Amino acid sequence: MLRVVVQVFAVVAVAGLLFWLFNNLVNNLDRLNINTDFGFLWRPTQFQIPFDEGFNPRSPVWQMVMVGVKNTFLAAFFGIILASVLGLIVGISRLSSNWLVARVATAYVETLRNIPPLVVIIFFGFALFTFGPFPVVSEAQQISFFGSDNNFLILSNTVWGFPSLSAGDGVGVFWMFAAAGIAAGAAVVWWRTRVAERTGRPHRRVLFGFGAFLAFIAVGFAVGGDVFSWSWPALAPTARTIVGGFEMNYGFISVTVALGLYTASHIAEIVRGSILSVPKGQTEAASAIALTTFQRYRFVVLPQAFKVAVPPFINQCLNLVKNTSLGVVVAYAEITALTQTSIGNGRPAPQSILILMGVYLAFSLTISLVLNLYNRRLQMVER
Repeated sequence: MLRVVVQVFAVVAVAGLLFWLFNNLVNNLDRLNINTDFGFLWRPTQFQIPFDEGFNPRSPVWQMVMVGVKNTFLAAFFGIILASVLGLIVGISRLSSNWLVARVATAYVETLRNIPPLVVIIFFGFALFTFGPFPVVSEAQQISFFGSDNNFLILSNTVWGFPSLSAGDGVGVFWMFAAAGIAAGAAVVWWRTRVAERTGRPHRRVLFGFGAFLAFIAVGFAVGGDVFSWSWPALAPTARTIVGGFEMNYGFISVTVALGLYTASHIAEIVRGSILSVPKGQTEAASAIALTTFQRYRFVVLPQAFKVAVPPFINQCLNLVKNTSLGVVVAYAEITALTQTSIGNGRPAPQSILILMGVYLAFSLTISLVLNLYNRRLQMVER
């Protein structure tokens, strides 16, 4: 009974404290003539977002939030891919019998993981771009194919240009076939899995499923006709911007590469520890049946190591997403930097910060949900 009374008292005390803080907040906002609603989301931002031509000072605040969410997602998505691939390679290299490979991997891990991610971002943003070796946009280095006037790469200290695909009139038909191809590929994977379980023959589901998807893509190209065409980057006549192709600004490159390299140093240690947790007899048994090093890792070691590595890997992904907020130091227009600018232009801070926290919470819960489902599947396979 005493235990219940203490718990009820604790809940009432916390609720009372929160009510007192909220009441003080409302009174202070009223005293400062600051609205407590979210109507500001439909008012103009009154500032321009760098490297976003579709956004102007008359665009509403909610559109600024969407731009920030998109930029945060892009930096986090490509950063996680870079960190995962590089962390796996470095983690395996740490256990290599080759002296030089193992020492280089060790030096990478001990260097990157002991430097704050903010410093790594500043290094890429200022040492590589702002004061680095790349020329200004008006004198950008344009690299073209031999014997062609089309540029496949434009390098400057603020933006890089790459070729891209431009959609034609038949792109709608193509995407319909692409969606059908994804469904057909998934069906083929399911069918090959069932065949393997029933007969014991190799499933080769990835090969068959990908083949089915490519067949639909080929038909989509044939039926759609004018589907895609190449768009090549080039300097604008004013020599201040790049037209055609797609651009990557220096803020995005700095944040993505810096966080990818930094997080990879932590993932490498997770991979190394997970591999060492696999019983040595498993590796010896794989070697006894003449599996190559690649086959030993692919079919024996890594599937067991992943079961140990996934939970700490989730934490590293969440850290990378939250560390994208450090992009403000290189003027990358992610959600935190844009929210700070919006507050500085007179938008209410409590509601803006509440939205900001909601965005990061949504990112983190989504990543946790997806990877926890994958982790649960691994554990089910073990049973």
